[in-house]
Amino acid sequence: MTLADLLRETLDVDCDEIWENERTPTPVRVFGVRLHSMGLSVREVVPVLELLGVDRSHGAIWNWRHTLAEVQGDPPTAEPSRIAVDETQIEVDGEKRWLYAAIDTESKLLLEIDVFGRRGTDPAAAFLHRLTEKHDVADAEFLVDAGGYLTALARRELSGQLDYSERNTIEKWFQTVSMRLDRFHTFWRGSPASARRWLGRFRYYYNRDRPNQALDGRTPAEEVQN
Repeated sequence: MTLADLLRETLDVDCDEIWENERTPTPVRVFGVRLHSMGLSVREVVPVLELLGVDRSHGAIWNWRHTLAEVQGDPPTAEPSRIAVDETQIEVDGEKRWLYAAIDTESKLLLEIDVFGRRGTDPAAAFLHRLTEKHDVADAEFLVDAGGYLTALARRELSGQLDYSERNTIEKWFQTVSMRLDRFHTFWRGSPASARRWLGRFRYYYNRDRPNQALDGRTPAEEVQN
């Protein structure tokens, strides 16, 4: 694909509305985001844009990418057959919170995430309800590690089983989040809403930008859509 072709392409969103207050032309911003999604680091995108006569910082490009992540539908709708569900404790502005996540064990697609003030059957049921609104999980088998989840699944008329060996995908994702977070700070200094925004951006990166070794370098979104 030529440089001209890349600049002519648009994303499946209204870019002008998303970036209406940006001074950089929309095709250039789209091009920068696409370069980053294709494997270039943010800092590597900077000199490429300079070849086009565009002088923007790596911070500006980072903001373009996150702005796009917040408005694009993510993840793509899926019909998983096996879903690992779990929660882990996080700290938001000095308070203990619980991060819930669900992941397709085959495509590695991160299906849903949310932050709750406590753990238990009620938060689990609320989390599963959100999951059913976004994906076709009626025939999916849920892999869980606690009996309370079975009650929550029954409330939503979903099928599940206790499984302690085939749930390593969700555990690895929690580890990835933890390592990513530890690079910057030990906990979120902000509201639960800010934590959800950060997690939403990270979900976009994990599903659409980060090559997955278990998928031979494809992203989970590519695995589902192809």
